[in-house]
Amino acid sequence: MQSIRRGFHAFLGTVSVAALASCATPADPPVSAVADTAVPASGCTASSSLLTASTRVQDLVSRMTLDEKLGQLNQAPGGRSKSLNSKLTPEELDKVRRGEIGSYLHVAGAAPLGALQKVAVEESRLGIPLLFAMDVVHGYRTIFPVPIAMTSTWDPADWQAAAAISADEASSAGLHWTFAPMVDVARDPRWGRIVEGAGSDPYLGARMAEAQVHGYQGESLADPHTLLATTKHFGVYGAPTGGRDYGSADVSERTVMETYMPPFHAATKAGSGSFMTAFNDIAGVPTTANEDLIDGLLRAEWGFDGMIVSDWNAVAELINHGVAETREQAGILALRAGVDMDMTAGVLSGELKDAVQADDCLMHDLDAAVARILTTKERLGLFDTPLAYHDGARESATLLAPEHRAAARRIAARSMVLLTNKNGALPLSGTEKSIAVIGALAEDRMTQLGSWRARGDAADVVTLLEGIRANAPEGTAISYAPGSHPNDFDADAIRNATEAASQADRVLLVIGEDYDLSGEARSRSDLALPASQIALAEAVFATGKPVTVILLTGRPVAIESIAQRADAVLNAWMLGVEAGNALSDVLWGDVSPAGRLPANFPRRTGAVPFTYSEYPGGRPADPDLAKDSNRYHDLPITPLFAFGHGLSYSSFEYGDLTVDATDIAADGNIRLSVDVTNTGLRAADEVVQLYMRDPVASIARPKLELRGFKRVPLEAGETRRVTFTLTPAQAAIWKSGTGWQVEAGRLDFMIGAASDDIRGTVSVNITGTAISAAPAAALETKVDVQ
Repeated sequence: MQSIRRGFHAFLGTVSVAALASCATPADPPVSAVADTAVPASGCTASSSLLTASTRVQDLVSRMTLDEKLGQLNQAPGGRSKSLNSKLTPEELDKVRRGEIGSYLHVAGAAPLGALQKVAVEESRLGIPLLFAMDVVHGYRTIFPVPIAMTSTWDPADWQAAAAISADEASSAGLHWTFAPMVDVARDPRWGRIVEGAGSDPYLGARMAEAQVHGYQGESLADPHTLLATTKHFGVYGAPTGGRDYGSADVSERTVMETYMPPFHAATKAGSGSFMTAFNDIAGVPTTANEDLIDGLLRAEWGFDGMIVSDWNAVAELINHGVAETREQAGILALRAGVDMDMTAGVLSGELKDAVQADDCLMHDLDAAVARILTTKERLGLFDTPLAYHDGARESATLLAPEHRAAARRIAARSMVLLTNKNGALPLSGTEKSIAVIGALAEDRMTQLGSWRARGDAADVVTLLEGIRANAPEGTAISYAPGSHPNDFDADAIRNATEAASQADRVLLVIGEDYDLSGEARSRSDLALPASQIALAEAVFATGKPVTVILLTGRPVAIESIAQRADAVLNAWMLGVEAGNALSDVLWGDVSPAGRLPANFPRRTGAVPFTYSEYPGGRPADPDLAKDSNRYHDLPITPLFAFGHGLSYSSFEYGDLTVDATDIAADGNIRLSVDVTNTGLRAADEVVQLYMRDPVASIARPKLELRGFKRVPLEAGETRRVTFTLTPAQAAIWKSGTGWQVEAGRLDFMIGAASDDIRGTVSVNITGTAISAAPAAALETKVDVQ
């Protein structure tokens, strides 16, 4: 564990610009195309990347000029996100011929990228192929629900299926590499990028990380139907101060290891082929310059052997962080830290030639980075079949294929979370004579695509209004009034919407955020809905008609008053191209909702960050205001909707939680079982959730920690037994200087339908101690359903 201890001293400590020249040699080494730098010079940090590379890669590195090596570290924009391929000019092709480019992003298309690849492999000196990349985050052309919604299915198989379809489509369009999955744990919904991840829990996030890696990469990266995954943003990007994007994360070592690292570890063990470093810093040390975190923890301790790319311009931004004065210094820090490819900044390729010539250690770091990049290209099959991704007929047949749309519809329906449902307001009975759909978001196509929509086209979207009209029962009249959009306040339109609502038997009120309110650089200080949406809701509620709210959002929002007044609230997130059809499936009961929240919904903004798994403290929150306790005086001690919450059109009964043995050795297995019965009148899924608590430990433990879950389909009246098998290592505590330690003593396990809906408890006794090698929440619980 020694290197981990060094790592934390570094990434919670300092980065020294003065140390940049510490490995410089007395004289400049000759620039040689055949210099053997596989074995590092004395005093340099050892890396096995070149030594363990294939004969082909070692040979290529030995024959490359310094300029060609530096070129491999250069990821250039081939266009802009809204104008792909626009920078692929004749002058740009000359750079490819000279070996100055290792990868392009913001490019697409089987034919144009095939032509570009031919230039690289046929007209450059060494014929090294290019890597083509894009942010394929929740779909390429077939857009699935946004990632926070995908996680709300609480079924990793759904994520894996969506990622596999995304990979198939993107690879058919000439791409090799996606910048996904984003696995940053996010506990402050003010942070706009919570929409891109798996929410607030490390165990849930770890399972979704694995699923996406498996989905994108398939069985073999050499299969041209797969994509290289990029697990991002390595570090603690999801905990910026105040939820302000790119901000510093000032968190403890234990919090880093127990909360933020587990999804990254899980993705590593799932075989993620690349990682991306975070923009931000941890207590002043930027991740892009953090050698002990990247080369120490990720590579040396966890065994990651893939490629690492910076985020957009992040190498140059080390100057803004204040740890480098010049672009050269910034590049040296990043290369030494273990960053292999520089996204768009051009620092590693354009500013390091003199520094590398003057420093044997830096030359070794460069060769290791080049070897990792070339090995990645080799794993993708690009040296053997560089044009396998460039079949125009396959591209035409694959994009938006009918089976892809069918999967998008199915998964979108599974992602919706029924937050409230008073007196069984949903599903709709089908006997309503008239339904008014109110809210401009009902016909907003772009919002259904969400952020990072890759090649998603608004014209492909089935809007909520279109889906409702197309699937409404015969005899039900659907009227529509837009009211106001989140980005516009139109008092006249709200009055018109109120009139339309008053003439209907029932109202479907579609309100929330539009796509541009969640995402990168979209942090918000106020989690209430935009003023236009609140005004529209109040006006519609005032009609006295029964109102069901269809909530669109990319983050948990504060809707306490709305939830109190609506007869039902269905959180539909942002659902992708099949949004309207999926919504109608749920509204009329073809699908019983079983989505569950991956993060608390707060009552008000001032309550965040607020997680179910916080520490109890010496004066735990008490509903009695007369007692001094850990709470706000103007709010209840509970969130509006808790982690794991989600209602169904059916009902479920849990039997007793049982355990096979109560005394468990530190290296033994804990086997817990519960019978779950669908006591309702319709088939439905129940998400069975297993929580854990270590009530007495050497270090205070969270009030609850998720340690298992399973989405279980049940016919009406059916009973199934769900068995969880886990190990004491999943209760290990991170201790500085020791690592992951399993302590002896009692562990409590709770089974339930949500973190605030516990149905049974049982305890076991761990009879010994042990040292574990992995983050506790990264380890997967085996679940069997009979």
